[in-house]
Amino acid sequence: MAAPRTPREVADWAASAQADLSKLLAIRETSTHRVMTVTESYEKLAKLSIKQDKLFREALQCAEHGLYRSAHVTSFAALMDFVHEWIAADPARLMLIQANYPSWNIKQAADFREQKDHTIFDVLKKQGLITNSMTKALQGLLAKRNECAHPEDYEPGINDTLGYLDEMMKRIAALMP
Repeated sequence: MAAPRTPREVADWAASAQADLSKLLAIRETSTHRVMTVTESYEKLAKLSIKQDKLFREALQCAEHGLYRSAHVTSFAALMDFVHEWIAADPARLMLIQANYPSWNIKQAADFREQKDHTIFDVLKKQGLITNSMTKALQGLLAKRNECAHPEDYEPGINDTLGYLDEMMKRIAALMP
C-alpha cells in the first residue's frame, strides 16, 4: 500500500493496522484480544432481544477485562432469557407447557423466572421440545455457571471462558428457527 496522504487514508490505514494487530494478538493463548474472535461469532447470532444482546455484550466485556466468573454468570442469564422467550414465542410450545404444568401459571416469558433453570431443561426434554443431548449440554452450562456464581475452587481462565461463551452461542443458534 502506498503511503497514506489524506486524513481519510490515514484513518483507514490505522484501522486496518489495528485490526491486523488484534488478529495477531488473538493467536496468543493468554491474550484478551481473543475475545474478538468470540465477538465475531456472537455477531452471527440473529433475533436476540435487546436485553439478551446487552447481557451478551456485558459478558464479552467481562472476558476482555479478565472477569471470567462474571462472564459465565452474565452470559448464562442471557441464555435463560433467550430460552424463556423461545418457549413463549411459539404458541404450541407455550400451550404444551401450560397444559402439562398448570400450577406454574405461565402466561408470558417472564413467568418462567419462577422456575429453576434445571427444571425448565428437564420439562423441555420431557415435552419433546429439546433433545437429550441438548438437555445435557444446557445442564452442563448451568453447572459451570453455578461453579462461577457460588464460592467454589473453580477459577476459570480466558480459555475456559471463551469456550463457555462459544458453547453458549452455539446452543442459542441451535434453538433459533
